Amino acid sequence: MFDAVKIKNQCVCWIRDFFEKNGKGCNAVIGISGGKDSSVAAALCVEALGKDRVIGVLMPCGEQHDIDMAYLLVQHLGIKHYEVNVKDAIDGLNRALPQELNVSVQARTNLPPRIRMATLYAVSQSCNGRVVNTCNLSEDWVGYSTRYGDAAGDFSPMSKLTVTEVKAIGRVLGLPDVLVDKTPIDGLCGKTDEENLGFTYATLDRYIRDGVIEDVHIKELIDTKHKNNLFKLEMMPIFEPDFNA
Repeated sequence: MFDAVKIKNQCVCWIRDFFEKNGKGCNAVIGISGGKDSSVAAALCVEALGKDRVIGVLMPCGEQHDIDMAYLLVQHLGIKHYEVNVKDAIDGLNRALPQELNVSVQARTNLPPRIRMATLYAVSQSCNGRVVNTCNLSEDWVGYSTRYGDAAGDFSPMSKLTVTEVKAIGRVLGLPDVLVDKTPIDGLCGKTDEENLGFTYATLDRYIRDGVIEDVHIKELIDTKHKNNLFKLEMMPIFEPDFNA
């Protein structure tokens, strides 16, 4: 049985220890979407560091239909926040890419999260900050993140916690239900996470934690995604010269 209180307390202590060793007195800088991951990560940092050391960055691309959820979070936590509209940056880079390059749909889809991460680091380096990675284990397991986009960061409090566990911690932290239970949408193609993946997080989480899954086809799909995306979780391969050879 998952003990959300115990794991929440462990994570809070871990965040404090990280900052003690890797940025004493620094601020936690986090991209705020209004979804469960950024909400829980921000709330964990507030409990660990205090609200005065957590800075939220809202990054709509033009108009964001659910930006009110992001504002609900920063107001609920009482944290300082900035809104940076990234539309001009994304449009500008898309225009600048050579037409003869035939930029793929996947490349254009992944531009926004990479530009958002560049924005986070610009804020972080201007505010004595450390960037919070908001990925969870379920997403990482099947590669549902953008390399050097939302998969980047300076520390990751939730990358070993499933979606089910993250939501349980969100409730322990006293976050509004509307934030914890908000249907996850990637913000890239307009579909929900589960529509894109082809299975539910509940199914995925049960398979990750208990090894139980009834549908053989979904099992094969999850296994394939996991295998194909393991490189995202590994350090960049580095050539080690042998000077004595």
